[in-house]
Amino acid sequence: MELHPTLGRLAATLTKQWQQHLALAPYSMPEDLGYVEGKLEGDRVTIANTCYQAPQFRKIHLELAKVGEHLDILHCVMFPQPTYPLPIFGADLVGGKGGINAAIVDLSPMVPFPEPWDRALQALQPLRDQFSQQRDIPQWGDIFSPYCLFARLSTPTEEQCFLDLAEHYAALVSTWALSLAPAADPTPTTAAQLRYCQQQQRNDKTRRILEKAFGTAWAERYMTTVLFDVGCGD
Repeated sequence: MELHPTLGRLAATLTKQWQQHLALAPYSMPEDLGYVEGKLEGDRVTIANTCYQAPQFRKIHLELAKVGEHLDILHCVMFPQPTYPLPIFGADLVGGKGGINAAIVDLSPMVPFPEPWDRALQALQPLRDQFSQQRDIPQWGDIFSPYCLFARLSTPTEEQCFLDLAEHYAALVSTWALSLAPAADPTPTTAAQLRYCQQQQRNDKTRRILEKAFGTAWAERYMTTVLFDVGCGD
């Protein structure tokens, strides 16, 4: 699958981070949803999913998708084990030959950030200030942190700044994961992860594309079992 080079670079960077910092193992997902093809208004739709797990993360998901020759998508989420009070790392890139129209990255808190984590994220503010076309967070996005970046990437410099920021965020959550011991009570983080998934499932843009390409029932299954499964307490 040939994608916009910035998407390929981010996928490679994140995979390298996980391999360096975490004890990865395969994550079992429905066989028929790992790689899928469909049609959207005459365009071929291709979706490829890669999933891992680690002692501190119940699911690490990387999705790469392509719609015809005009839309490329990268979607990534690192879901912590509920026993680890870590934020959820999430990153999305949407673009094509014309550039990156939407880029978002965040460490979404499941519980309030400890002060050292806040300081580490505040220190990255100069990097978050490098984007000339920042976008409004959608209404369902109250799950995101104050350190969420959502922007259109207007130049190659901004594309590199986004890659740098995403790499910093992924490195931070991986480092924090290795420094924590499991919590005795996973209830608060379990509830927060459930809400995170439920809010993400309200993303109408993603759902509409999936419904048009694969049908309503398939889109619902994909949204709830691959993209944002809510089985973190099971």
